[in-house]
Amino acid sequence: MSIVPNPVRVAHSGVDVLGESPLWHPQEQRLYWVDAFAPAIRRLDPVSNQVESFALPFDIGSFVFHRQGGLVAGTRQGFQRVELVAGRARCTPLGDPLARDRRLMFNDGKCDRRGRYWCATVHSDFKGRQAELYRLQCRPDGSHEAHRMDGGFIIGNGIAFSPDDRLMYLADSRDEVVWVYDFDIERGELHGRRPFFCTREMDGRVDGATCDRDGNYWCALVHGGAVACIAPDGRLLERIAVPVRHPTMVAFGGPALDVLYVTTASCLLDEQERAHWPLAGHLLCIDGLGATGLPEPVFGLS
Repeated sequence: MSIVPNPVRVAHSGVDVLGESPLWHPQEQRLYWVDAFAPAIRRLDPVSNQVESFALPFDIGSFVFHRQGGLVAGTRQGFQRVELVAGRARCTPLGDPLARDRRLMFNDGKCDRRGRYWCATVHSDFKGRQAELYRLQCRPDGSHEAHRMDGGFIIGNGIAFSPDDRLMYLADSRDEVVWVYDFDIERGELHGRRPFFCTREMDGRVDGATCDRDGNYWCALVHGGAVACIAPDGRLLERIAVPVRHPTMVAFGGPALDVLYVTTASCLLDEQERAHWPLAGHLLCIDGLGATGLPEPVFGLS
């Protein structure tokens, strides 16, 4: 393990309540992310440093890009089709398997390379193991179906897919473990869940994550003020300090996909801590890692 003093920059100095779900749009050359509890979707042009914000009517956990334009999001009101228009997010419901309990909401999520959206949930009480993993997919007739794929989590986070599409990762942040599954991309099925990495003996818990081209798992260590890189065999390769206590999620972006963007939270700090961590809630980025990401898949039939 090494703690590498890579240059960390502020990509956007606005203060998010709970920044999450950064995604690079390769055609637009812009970074999207959410403030889960503002709630809003944000879009950064790194060339001009201009940021657009699109207000939402309910809390949002994550989103993916839709093959036909716009977004698909996991929210407190289930799955939503989202169009960004004139400073607001226009939402159309796609189904809500969580309607039975409004303390549940969709949280971390990613698309696989067949266009399915995998999204985990969180219970606002953080009690018991009520969080689950769902798979949303588009049928040939344009309708949508959501399937429960696994459960028994406290909070589902850290979803990522290996570059060869043979593995899927999912972190249970409160349980301080990252699980790995054998992934059947053709069928969209998971098998053989087993531990991949544990944070019980270190500072911080795995929150949002992504894989680089070499199959390394990059993750934000919320409560730990760092970003970590974990090898495919589960070894901790790097722990990189960031100037916030609560980084929440990471994503590769930039024209060469070699800049690591990091969303952060301000809501997890008290007033004294806010004075100590003045960059809390800012969007950060890290250059010079020597790693590159892969374009994120989009939702819809491939």
